[in-house]
Formats: sequence, structure tokens, C-alpha cells
Amino acid sequence: MVTTRLPSAGFSITIRIAVTADASSIGRLTTCVGEAGAIVTALDVVDSDPTRVLVDLTCDTADSNHADQVVKQLEEQDGVDVRKVSDRTFLLHLGGKIEVTSKVALRNRDELSRAYTPGVARVCMAIAENPADARRLTIKRNTVAVVSDGSAVLGLGNIGPAAAMPVMEGKAALFKRFGGVDAWPVVLDTQDTDEIVNIVRAIAPAYGGINLEDIAAPRCFEIEARLRELLDIPVFHDDQHGTAICVLAALTNALRVVGKRLEDVRVVVSGAGAAGTAIMKLLLRQGVGDIIAYDRKGALHRGMADMSETWEWLAEHTNKSNYSGDLPGAIVGADVFIGVSAPNLLTGDHIAKMAEKSIVFALANPDPEVDPREARRHAAVVATGRSDQPNQINNVLAFPGVFRGMLDVAATEFTEEMALAAARAIADVVGDDKLNPTVIIPSVFDPKVTPAVAAAIRAAVRGPVAGTHNAAALSAAELDEAPKETF
Repeated sequence: MVTTRLPSAGFSITIRIAVTADASSIGRLTTCVGEAGAIVTALDVVDSDPTRVLVDLTCDTADSNHADQVVKQLEEQDGVDVRKVSDRTFLLHLGGKIEVTSKVALRNRDELSRAYTPGVARVCMAIAENPADARRLTIKRNTVAVVSDGSAVLGLGNIGPAAAMPVMEGKAALFKRFGGVDAWPVVLDTQDTDEIVNIVRAIAPAYGGINLEDIAAPRCFEIEARLRELLDIPVFHDDQHGTAICVLAALTNALRVVGKRLEDVRVVVSGAGAAGTAIMKLLLRQGVGDIIAYDRKGALHRGMADMSETWEWLAEHTNKSNYSGDLPGAIVGADVFIGVSAPNLLTGDHIAKMAEKSIVFALANPDPEVDPREARRHAAVVATGRSDQPNQINNVLAFPGVFRGMLDVAATEFTEEMALAAARAIADVVGDDKLNPTVIIPSVFDPKVTPAVAAAIRAAVRGPVAGTHNAAALSAAELDEAPKETF
């Protein structure tokens, strides 16, 4: 059985196998794995004797069931003895992914006396007399809290705070690796809005910024808005703003590739939750031609029943034709599709009905709204959220640099001007000499990204950044009339 899903390094396994020592045995193993739909990434000989060879075969599979199927097909081969199967992702997570290290050596009593008692008391009193010195004399100047209640973790849903920890640890590791920012997971065993706000407010003195993560809508909107009012440090909901920044950056360059202008295109957005709402508001701020927002209840349109305050606002400012049909109908003739919703909603045949030189951002993970292989048969530019596909739109392009810049200038809030500046900085990293349909966004490992974003954020703090000269764009004042859920 060959899987139709795409193999991924996230489901990489290493299989220790003993096989007969003949000239074709290794080739049979790799052929078997390929026929099972997996991708061999490494094969190492561990040991051998005159009759047997012991090998470690590493391959990418599509999911846990696919991995089991690959192992089963290997076990059915003559002369193959599967000894052990290791899930490489679980091995990486053993014992957690982050740790605390000291910046001072504490090699002798003298150093201990200055780092701790009695010398530390002088520093404490200096901060008591001037609380602003906490940024200069403590970790506050470079530390971010990654806060989650575990209610909307990746595509897994409400799995709780303990199960959210691996994601928050990973986020902290990304902060350090890409932005030099010290971040720490703060997972909360409550999903009560008031409690979350009070807890974060209470712990805020230790941090220079708050990164909200994987908190379900609409609760996340209220939490962010209230914390922004209460705190004198930036509050940034990455599921909203990080995603919106990266999508705008990628779309800016995709439109350059296909020779279209933002003010002339019609965009369909599948998913009107936290990410989708932030994306649409940023596109509206930039003067997009039109947007149709689609969610589980259908296309958001004027007169639609049972809409939230946010959906009502979106319906008033998008969907000029007041379309009320299904998603496949919405994308007929559309220039751009942006998916932040659920897998396998569309087929290649649906994409074929979009406008000429269409753009598809299918960002649901791990399985996108449309198979990117099918989408590429019809669309001029295709992007996903997957690391094993071209044009990966990944929030790590944004949040390390955004926080790096905000911490550098002791910013007190995150603003729309910062979002626009960050998106332009990311887009500009891809120069004209590199831009093409498979390179519209820089690699997450491009060393120029974080410094460029951080510099743009610092400049935005020092002075407003013009968002657009397009008369069709919504002004900042008009966006201020929207429900206080994003920006």
C-alpha cells in the first residue's frame, strides 16, 4: 500500500535490519521502502559477518500508520530480520529540548558573593529605587514568555498544557537559534480568560515581551487585547501576527513573479479564525482588490446569520459581490488562494478554474488544503507550510526578528506599523536576482532574515512607516473601528 500523503522528516524512522550478506540484499531493502511510498534518507552498515549484514535504514514516512506499513512490508521480505525501530522525532525530544545555562562561572567564593548574597542585595535595592533598571540589570532585557493554555495546539486541537509543552519548548529553541532571544515556556492549567490575563499580568515583570501561542479563538483575541492594555511590554500573538507578516511578505513577491498588483487581485482566504483574520486585515491595510473569506459556515457575506462581531466586520469590508456559495465556487476566477484551515478541501481541478497566473498558499499543516503537486500543475506560484516543499511560509521568518527588534529598543507594544515593516523586510531579502516561482520567500536558515526584520522593527519604533499609497487601502483609522482582535 502506497500512501498518497507526502513523506516528511517529522515522521522519520530508523530501522535496524539484519539481512543476508549477498550482493542484492541492500538494494532490495531500498526498493521495498520506495515501493511503500517512503523516502530513504540514509543507510549505514552497523556490523557484518560472513553471512549477515546489520544496517540502519533511515527513511521519511507520511505519518505513524505509514511508518508501521513500511516496517511491515520490510518484515515480509525473505531474509530480512527487523531488529528495532526508532522514531527519530521522539528521540530528539527525550528529556526536553531546552535548558538553563549560567552566564557567570561561579568558580570561587568571590564570584559567588557578587552573583548572589551579599553582593546581589545592592542590585536589588537599585532596582527597587528605579524599576526601569530591571531591563538593564536582569534577564528582562532579552527574555520572552511563550504562553499557552494548550487549547489550539498546531492542528491537534485542545490537548491541554502538558501536551503543549513540546511545541512551546520548540518555540523557545527557535527564539534562541534565530533571534538570540531567551524564551521560556509558560503553559497554564486553565482556559479561563480572566485567570490567564491575571497570571500573565502577574509574571510580566520578569519578561521583556509576551508571545501568546496556540490559544483558541475567540478567547485569544480578548486575552491579547486585555494584556496590551495592562502591560508596558509588547504582547504578540504569533498565530495571528507572525502568520500575517509572512503571508504578506510571500504574497508581495509572488505578485512580482506573476506581474500583478495587489490592488487588482481577488483573494480567497479559507479559514476566518485567528490567522485568517489577521491576514485579511493586513491585506486590507495594504489595499487588496477584494477578499472572500470562507469558514466552516460558508463564505462570509452581508446578511449571513449567526456571525461573530469580527465576521460581521469582515463581511462589511470584503466580498464586494456578496458571494454566498461554497469554497470551490469562490476560487473560480480568483487570483490568489490562501488556506489557513483544514486539509484536502480542494483538488487540482478546482485550482485549474482560478485566473491565469494564479497563486496558491495552502498552509494547513501537515496536510495542506490542496496537494501541492496537483496545485503546481495549474498555478504559477505555490507555497505551503511544509519544510519539504518549495516556498515554505513559516512564522520563524518573523517572530525572532520581531522580538529581537522590540527588545533592542525596549518597545512597549507591538503595532501594525511593525507588522508592515517586518513583511517588507522579509520580502526584500529575496532580491531580483533570486526571485522565481519556487523562491518567493527566504529560507528560514537565511542569516540575513532576522537582522533585516529586527532593523525594520527598530526603525518602525522610531517613526511611523507608510503602509501604502493605494487609495483603496483601509486606513489605520478604519482598522481601528474593527473589533480589537488583531493589530
